[in-house]
Amino acid sequence: MSGAATCLRALGTMLIMTAAAAAARPAVAADVALPSTLSLDAAIALARQHQPDLRTARANTVAGEARVEEAASGLYPQLSAAAAYSRGTSNPHNAMGGATAMLGPNGSLVPTTTGGVSNFDTRGFFRSSVTANQLIYDFGQTTGLRDQARARADGLIRTEKTAALIADLNVRAAFFTASTAHAAVDVAKETLANQNRHLEQIQAFVDLGRSPPIDLLQAKVDQANAEVALINAQNDYATARAVLNQAMGVESPISYDVQLTTSTPIEGESSALETLVDQAIAARPEIAALRDQQRAQEMANRATRARYFPQLGAQATGNYNGAEFDNLAWNLSASLNLTWTIYDGGNTHWNLREGDANLAALSAQVDGLRLQVRVEVEQAQLAVTSAKAALSAADRSLTNARARLDLAEVRYRTGVGNGIELSDAQLAATNAAFQKLQAQLKLDTARAQLTKAMARA
Repeated sequence: MSGAATCLRALGTMLIMTAAAAAARPAVAADVALPSTLSLDAAIALARQHQPDLRTARANTVAGEARVEEAASGLYPQLSAAAAYSRGTSNPHNAMGGATAMLGPNGSLVPTTTGGVSNFDTRGFFRSSVTANQLIYDFGQTTGLRDQARARADGLIRTEKTAALIADLNVRAAFFTASTAHAAVDVAKETLANQNRHLEQIQAFVDLGRSPPIDLLQAKVDQANAEVALINAQNDYATARAVLNQAMGVESPISYDVQLTTSTPIEGESSALETLVDQAIAARPEIAALRDQQRAQEMANRATRARYFPQLGAQATGNYNGAEFDNLAWNLSASLNLTWTIYDGGNTHWNLREGDANLAALSAQVDGLRLQVRVEVEQAQLAVTSAKAALSAADRSLTNARARLDLAEVRYRTGVGNGIELSDAQLAATNAAFQKLQAQLKLDTARAQLTKAMARA
C-alpha cells in the first residue's frame, strides 16, 4: 500500500496548494456561525458579506460617491460667517503725506489735526460679518471636475464587481478543494475497510494453511499504510476547511462538513473561442473600469482647459461692527467678481500635456487587458476540455480497477489467486479512485476559472 499512501499524499499536497492559492491574502475575519453542512452557494453568500477585500471595495465605492458630491459643491452657494473682537490704543500718528491720523470707531484711519501724542489707553472694537458667494460661470471648470469624479465613482463600482468575481473564484476553488478532500477521506475509509476485511480473510487462510505467511505480512503492511493514508486525508480535509474559512473571510471552528459537490457544465463552455472572448470583453468589469478612467481623464482635461478662461462670481456681505457691543451698526455690500489668470507659468499647459499622456496610457491598458482576457478565456476553455477528457478516462480506469479487485478477491477466496495479486488489485483500485478525484478537481477548478473569465456570477 506504499503506492496508495504516496498517491494520497500527492493529492493532499495538491489540495492544500490549490486552496492556499485561492485565498492568498491574509484577512481580518468575522466570527460567524456556520451550518453543520456547508453548501457552495452558502459559502459564496458568506464571502459576499464578510470577505475583507469585498468590504474594502464596497467602502471605496461609497467614498467615490461622496467625492462626486464634494466636486459638485462648488456649483452651489457658499455661506460663511466671521466674528472678532479687538482691543488696542488709538493714538494719532502721521499718515502718508504728512497728515495726522488716528484709529476711528470702525477701525480705519481718520485724519486729525494733532499728532505725536502717545498714551496707553485702549478701546475695543467688535467685528462680525456674513458673506455669501455664488459661482456664476467658469467655462465648465467646476462641472468638469464633477463629471471627472462621477466617472471615477463609476470605475469604483466596476472595481467592486471585479473584487466580487475574484472572491467568488477563490471561494469556489477553496470549496471544490475541500469537497475533494472530503471525498478523499471517504475513499481512504473504504480502502481501510477493505484492507481490514482482507487481513481477516488472509489471517483465517494462513491459520488453515491455505495461504503462506508472507500473504499475512503483506496484508498487515497494506492495512497499516491504509491507516496512514486515512490520517493524512483527514488532516488534508481539515486544512482545506481552514483555508475555505479564510476565503470566505470568517473565523469559525472547522467542525462543519462541506457538501460533496461537483461543478455543473457552463453555458457555452464548448462554444467557439471568438464567441466566448467577445462575451467576456463585453462583460468584464475591469475593462469597463478602465474606460471609466478614460472618461474621467477626459473630464479632467476639460476642467483644466477651462482654466484658460475667466471665472465670474457674485458676492454679498453683511457687516455688523462697532466700538460698543450694544451700539453696533449694519453695513451691506454686493459685488460681481471677474477673475482671470493671465499667466500661470505654464502650469495649465503642462497639466494638459500630462492629461493627454495619461489618456494614451489608459488606452494602452485597455488593449493590454483585452489581450489578457483572451488568454484567460482560452486557457480556461482548454483546461475544461482537457479535464473533461481526463475525467472520462479516469472514470473508465476506476471501473476497470474495481472489476479487477472484485475478480482478485474471488480468485483469492477460491484459492486460485495469491496475496500479492490481491494487494496489487487493491492498490490499483485505490490509486484509480484518487486519480478520478484529481481529474474532477481539475475540471471543477477549470470551470470556476472560466466562470470568472466570463464575468459570470
